Amino acid sequence: MSLFSRKRAGLGVLGVAVVIASLTPAGGLAAGKEIYLDSRASTERRVEDLLRRMTLEEKIGQMAQIRVGKLRGDCNNVNGPLVDSCLKAVLADAHVGSILSGGGDAPLDNTPKAWAEMNNAIQRYALENNRLKIPIIYGSDGVHGHNNVISATMFPHQIGLGATWDPALQEKIGVSASKALRATGVFWNFAPVSDIARDTRWGRYYETYSEDPFLSGQLAAANVRGQQSKVDDTAQLTATAKHFAGYSAPENGHDRAAAQIPIRQLQDLVLPSFQAQFDAGVKTVMINSGSINGVPVHASKYMLQTQLRDRMGFKGVAVSDWQDMRYLVDRHKVAPDYKTAIAMSVNAGVDMAMEPSNAAEFTSLLLANVRDGSVSRGRIDQAVRRVLKLKFDLGLFEKPYVDPAKADGNVVNADRDLARQAAAEGTVLLKNDGVLPLPTSAKKIVVTGETADDVRRQLGGWTVEWQGVPDDSPLPPTATVLTGVREAVPGASVVHAQTQAAAVSEAAGADAVVVVLGEKPGAEGPADTENPILTPEQQAWVDAVQATGKPVVVVLLTARPQVLGAAADANALVAGWLPGSEGGRAIADVLFGAVNPSGKLPISWPKALGDPTLTYDQLPGANTSAGAKYDPLYAFGHGLSYTSFTTSGTTASVDRSNGVVKFTVANTGTRAGTTVVPVYVRQPASPVLTPDARLVGFTRVELAAGQSKQVEVSFKLAQLALTVGDVDGAGRREVARGGYEAVVGAEKAAFTVR
Repeated sequence: MSLFSRKRAGLGVLGVAVVIASLTPAGGLAAGKEIYLDSRASTERRVEDLLRRMTLEEKIGQMAQIRVGKLRGDCNNVNGPLVDSCLKAVLADAHVGSILSGGGDAPLDNTPKAWAEMNNAIQRYALENNRLKIPIIYGSDGVHGHNNVISATMFPHQIGLGATWDPALQEKIGVSASKALRATGVFWNFAPVSDIARDTRWGRYYETYSEDPFLSGQLAAANVRGQQSKVDDTAQLTATAKHFAGYSAPENGHDRAAAQIPIRQLQDLVLPSFQAQFDAGVKTVMINSGSINGVPVHASKYMLQTQLRDRMGFKGVAVSDWQDMRYLVDRHKVAPDYKTAIAMSVNAGVDMAMEPSNAAEFTSLLLANVRDGSVSRGRIDQAVRRVLKLKFDLGLFEKPYVDPAKADGNVVNADRDLARQAAAEGTVLLKNDGVLPLPTSAKKIVVTGETADDVRRQLGGWTVEWQGVPDDSPLPPTATVLTGVREAVPGASVVHAQTQAAAVSEAAGADAVVVVLGEKPGAEGPADTENPILTPEQQAWVDAVQATGKPVVVVLLTARPQVLGAAADANALVAGWLPGSEGGRAIADVLFGAVNPSGKLPISWPKALGDPTLTYDQLPGANTSAGAKYDPLYAFGHGLSYTSFTTSGTTASVDRSNGVVKFTVANTGTRAGTTVVPVYVRQPASPVLTPDARLVGFTRVELAAGQSKQVEVSFKLAQLALTVGDVDGAGRREVARGGYEAVVGAEKAAFTVR
């Protein structure tokens, strides 16, 4: 037994960490010379001290991230207990510095405690079997909570959070997710998604916040601040800005398909949401799996150096997406073999490869690239510096372990009230002819539709597993819409009509019929669709209950704004998105008036299948026909309330770098409520085409009935920058001098940039 093993025997987690901190790289007692082990030293000194002690093989290992399935079971992704020989091949022999769970990579016993114990065991093996005692960093896709864990609280997916227009709420959700992930030993979260919504056919549409880059950036940056905050005595967590960049604009609407994005559009529309997160201090970025203008982003120095580093100032770790270096060979076909692909990607600027299947192959081929000069030692050192800095900054050298006894308390049903608030704030009242709110004195409510009591559809993809909750899995604890309605009116008869015929029959004596429609859960390519429209069967279901003459409320639990067809004629339409664990209660809160809806569309709701890429910020053209203009069913920013609001007295002023727009918001209705007021800027004339309106700010205002309040929204003049020049987009981004207008509601206020 080694000195380290004897000291570890019988010690708890904290004892192990103390022993680690007291050891030299060679395993002897510290003599005060190892700067990298001294937590009082600066991160920069610690990184350089450790880097100079590392062999080339040890450095290259830090650039690999391997799937946890290679450490257990059959060493090839069949689940089971951790296996020493598997651990040795990855952590000791290949010196791998990072492990990840793909969607569904959970311990055999999918509980928070089991996650913590598994990650502690992996960490312990790594620390006992590498001479420099460099901790691993474990990553996972916690895109709406710690969603791989069955008992965790699932928050609404990002499209629903986008409808809240509430950065403060996103920060709280980030804190909650961070606490849950870190309690189980996960210190790297592959979230939030920074891509903007561009095409309703795309399978990851629901993972975006908005079609607008400013709104997306503000919400993502707030989430990053929450995730990366220091809230307890564990190591910190890093969030991830993904997928850099242009991933959400595939030319044919399919996931990971080629994109054609002019440089002007890339710089003015695609990149700003990422810049907001870089400014918020996000520590890692994940690279777009697709290609832009014929070049895979994983092989693009222009994207990963010129844009990401030189112009946008990102200084953290750039990680590939799932085995994307291999895809340069067998899918994109820009490299003849894997060795060449690795060199292309590393030289372009990728610091770590998410290489789930073969650690030894990746490390040996990258080593061969260095030895034959295809990749320089300087580039290896640059990448490893970034990885080591991340680990030091997070505190993993001092706190590599978590306490399994605390895991369940930080994860199981944690922050359910926050999840309910988020789902309620994100619920958008699209249409209401007066039937909502439903009376709590109702005697009978019929709840119908295929999604009324379907946990899997309500939670969507990235829940327990990649494509959603498997058929053979226990269901996460979830309040469906049926549950929410029953709890909201406990004295009423709430009938669950599971077929169209039953719904029609039961409607006869009902006060109202609630029809809950959705779509099957899915993620990425399998969730792509050529027809983002409610099915004929769903539309017929709505038609049938409407024919009874009873009030009909349609609740849409969808991953994207579906074309509604005949369902658009319902008395009331409510967009609930994929609202998470507390979604049913939150929607019932809105339906029965316990919550006055404040959600606003973060996207444009299309009228027809011909509008999958319809967005409010489309550029003007010479065609004056109705269909050529911005003509959605419901516009970006639309959302009704049970009260009414007005804005007035708009003024705008600017100085050399900032602008301020002031206005008065009044609640002119009969009940308290919250409204979201967007602030747009337009240019009557611009040197290049610009949208009729660009969002530069917004505010949430809570008012009692009859109350008014003067508010102001600030923005940076830099937000008005456009890429000038000719068709080639070779000009610089700059703010044009001249006249502008701030637009708030129906009012405009002129200002001049000098």
